[in-house]
Amino acid sequence: METLELDYEGIEQLPLKTFTEKAYLDYSMYVILDRALPHIGDGMKPVQRRIVYAMSELGLLAATKHKKSARTVGDVLGKFHPHGDSACYEAMVHLAQPFTCRYPLIDGQGNWGSPDDPKSFAAMRYTEARLAPYAEVLLAELGQGTVDWEPNFDGTLDEPSLLPARLPNVLLNGATGIAVGMATDVPPHNLREVAEAAILLLDKPKSTLDDLCAVIHGPDYPTGAEIITPRAELVEAYRTGYGSVRMRACYEIENGEIIITALPYQTSGGKVLEQVAAQMNAKKLPMIEDLRDESDHENPTRLVIVPRSNRVDLDALMSHLFSSTGLERTARINLNMIGLDGQPKIKSLPVILKEWLEFRKTTVTRRLEFRLDKVNSRLHMLEGLLIAFLNLDEVIHIIRTEDKPKSVLMKRFKLTEEQVNYILDTRLRQLARLEEMKIKAEQDELAAERDELQAILGSSKRLKTLIKKELRADADKFGDERRSQLVQREAAKEMDETALIPSEAVTVVLSKNGWVRVAKGHDIDPADMSYKAGDDFLMAARGRSNQQAIFIDSFGKTYALLAHTLPGARGQGEPLSGRLKPADGAQFCGVMMGEPEQLFLLASDAGYGFVVNLADTITRNKAGKSSLSVPKGAGVLPPVPVRSMEDDWIVAASTEGYMLVIPLSEVPQLSRGKGNKIINIPSAKLKSRDEYVAAIECIQDGEKLTVYAGKKHKTMSADEVDEFAGERGRRGRKLARGYQKVDRLEVVRK
Repeated sequence: METLELDYEGIEQLPLKTFTEKAYLDYSMYVILDRALPHIGDGMKPVQRRIVYAMSELGLLAATKHKKSARTVGDVLGKFHPHGDSACYEAMVHLAQPFTCRYPLIDGQGNWGSPDDPKSFAAMRYTEARLAPYAEVLLAELGQGTVDWEPNFDGTLDEPSLLPARLPNVLLNGATGIAVGMATDVPPHNLREVAEAAILLLDKPKSTLDDLCAVIHGPDYPTGAEIITPRAELVEAYRTGYGSVRMRACYEIENGEIIITALPYQTSGGKVLEQVAAQMNAKKLPMIEDLRDESDHENPTRLVIVPRSNRVDLDALMSHLFSSTGLERTARINLNMIGLDGQPKIKSLPVILKEWLEFRKTTVTRRLEFRLDKVNSRLHMLEGLLIAFLNLDEVIHIIRTEDKPKSVLMKRFKLTEEQVNYILDTRLRQLARLEEMKIKAEQDELAAERDELQAILGSSKRLKTLIKKELRADADKFGDERRSQLVQREAAKEMDETALIPSEAVTVVLSKNGWVRVAKGHDIDPADMSYKAGDDFLMAARGRSNQQAIFIDSFGKTYALLAHTLPGARGQGEPLSGRLKPADGAQFCGVMMGEPEQLFLLASDAGYGFVVNLADTITRNKAGKSSLSVPKGAGVLPPVPVRSMEDDWIVAASTEGYMLVIPLSEVPQLSRGKGNKIINIPSAKLKSRDEYVAAIECIQDGEKLTVYAGKKHKTMSADEVDEFAGERGRRGRKLARGYQKVDRLEVVRK
């Protein structure tokens, strides 16, 4: 079988590694220099520059009629930018949207998108466009020899490599873009402030960043909103060329309703309302009754938030919304751009302005030199025309009689070829007696202009004065007031979850087997509720739906769950072990509710206890928090609410019928621990579980106490209760016969 030999003669061979590196590097440089990053000179990317130039070539100036956008896009793609039409049209839309572009370059007619959805613009066959008046800043000096020209992609046309911007557009309209290995985020700024800063640098080239920041206060976004970034952070961002700016929506109170009048840059009002509505549906914003979007042509942003009542803290509510929705957002600052040296680099604010001023000086110098050449050329032509006029008869005679009148005229009157050509091209009727005065008047006018141009070109001071004059004129013509006010605000913070929950009276019911449920109101009797077979009522705690329910188990650990998350009382609840992670063998012994500063008496049936602040028992850990140290073999008594450390007395009763009353003040207030001995139980009996504390309560002077023992119960008067008073840690006195097997104690309140 014959083998096919390949001939590689004349074919360049490269290692694959070398080829791929070069190809990727070429692609990277193309994306960086010719697609994604703006140039410091005119502040535009190539596609934007080509769109504006193509529209000027089509004659779509600010004073003309609008023309279909498809016509513009077609010219851009066919002549200068051989890429996708949708990407080109989107770039065109960006230049026309007043909520995206601080100083729009295009005046659009039709649907060009909305702040809610910037990409909702109509197709290019439906919209029409022309250049906005501001585009004059970029195009006015284009035909005056100010910039270099380069061939287009197929070499059939020339296009400007830059536009001769009369203002630092790179700062005015900003730019965003992602290249290969780098990105840019230049925020927009106020035209008047930037022009004033440029003038300051012309007057005082050694001006510091602080001097410039005294004029340029910060970015100025087209949608307004407040800038709440501290001034020091903004100055540092301008110093390094990298940082961030934080924006916050503006709002006002109108008839008790919150009216949002300005949104952060590139924030959708519709999405903000969706975010607020989602929180309302999740019952996280009970203080809001209604939302409305009243935005229209007169009020581009008018979002209405209706509070449920006039008792709602509107500032706290807005602080929560700033923190949890798009009403507050951060935008990056990354002053990365292509400099005059053609290299991409992150630049500081002074460097940007100084470099742009160099670009402007060069542009103005080229414009003046171009005009000077035109003036000198015209004076040269007029000089020859005047000679011909003064010798008109002889000139006519030479033209009529000579075969080669051009050379004869040049020799006879010492004229240049350009002058003779101009004379020969001049109509005879223009050589009337009146023309002499016109020629001399034009000569005088052009001579004065020439002298002025030469004076400006010969003096850097006069050149700076001219640039300053033009900057001020453009600032007066196109400038406007600042939209994004710089304001010092406190950091936004979300409301505590409990503050976002409706505050309703509830009763949390705990069963002996650790099942929990929550019933609305405080007037229910938990003992009458139905329980599963083999289960019964253990303890109930009354509080509010936005409070935490704190459970304690037989190991002295406490657990916290929001009351509104617990199952309702229509069923029989659910086991706490499904939501929490208690240790093996642990049983739930009680439940507490109240304000964080509420005090409770925690005690073990070994006779030890202490007072705890409810806040100290709260934990997010599902495995609980060790609050009460329980002696080995002992159990945990249900927690008892404390009304007053000074006025409350502790009543403790043992299973053998011993009862002791001591002042609550003799028990310490701790965040965790074992506590002090309240009543003495002999250690032998405690160890064998023959005797232990059966019940504990807090009572105040004058109140009665009911002792429950099996099926019997007895209500003791205040005087009878006082008979059991004694010293802390003592044995106490025995209850009457028949009431010694105590089940529970209940205080009869006044």
